[in-house]
Amino acid sequence: MSFLEVLYFIIPSAIFYAAPLIMTAIGGVFTERSGVVNIGLEGIMIIGAASSIIFNLTFADQFGNLTPWLGLLVGMVLGILLSSILAVAAVSLRADQTVSGVALNMLGLAVAVFTVKMLYDKGQTDSITERFSRFDIPILSDIPIIGKMLFVDVYATSILAIAIAFIAWFIIYKTPFGLRIRAVGEHPMAADTMGVNVTKMRYIAVMISGALGGIGGAIYAQAISGNYSATTISGQGFMAIAAMIFGKWHPLGALGAALFFGFAQALSVIGSSIPFIKDIPSVYLFILPYVLTILALAGFIGKANAPKASGVPYIKGKR
Repeated sequence: MSFLEVLYFIIPSAIFYAAPLIMTAIGGVFTERSGVVNIGLEGIMIIGAASSIIFNLTFADQFGNLTPWLGLLVGMVLGILLSSILAVAAVSLRADQTVSGVALNMLGLAVAVFTVKMLYDKGQTDSITERFSRFDIPILSDIPIIGKMLFVDVYATSILAIAIAFIAWFIIYKTPFGLRIRAVGEHPMAADTMGVNVTKMRYIAVMISGALGGIGGAIYAQAISGNYSATTISGQGFMAIAAMIFGKWHPLGALGAALFFGFAQALSVIGSSIPFIKDIPSVYLFILPYVLTILALAGFIGKANAPKASGVPYIKGKR
């Protein structure tokens, strides 16, 4: 297998595995740009994954090929509902945002596992039959080298995730709404003085993160795992948080970092098929994504500056 063939093999897989991380990391960018720390992205991904799989298994006969896409909407709605708990606790009740996020992770996992046990009387669901399919992008797939690498056998979820990253960049940096989001995260009192409703903007940002995190979990479950169990989402939410920090709270930076972590995940899965990697013990490949997450945070968290008001509850009239 030549080096070019290895690239043809691993780059599409890296983008495929990065898609759920991109969606969830972009959600984290929105909420942290507004000044709310969302540690609960793992729990949101879990609830999105479980709800989408349950919906898929229940309604596959009625909706056919449309089922996975409707599953994304179900995951999005459940993600919004779960994130609203964090919004109430962190924004309205001014609870500690880190503790609230950890509680959200525990709640999401508990609700998902309990629901699966009640519905299927076992620890995991059955495997879904309706999954996202691959396709070639016309014209672009004919480009020499790059076409086969990026535009052949593409998952629609990969295109969706990359598109969301660019849309998020435009919204955050090129629209009045994005300016308000950044204002309440940098200096909420100044934003309040200018007539911006800090509470409202933070609620919206947290729910956007819930929507994107729920979609991220649904993509992972329906495109990668094919079923749901307690270990389906095992650290991907925290990887998304790491990608957000690694990307310096910027949508395109988070996109690049998520692709980096997606590459590590892809390597852990398909590494045994690559000639010069297959001799590495599989355990090292399996822990690679988590080791890279730790190294990325250890190396860059001191160099990346979070929004100044991130993690600080806002009390009207007080600094």
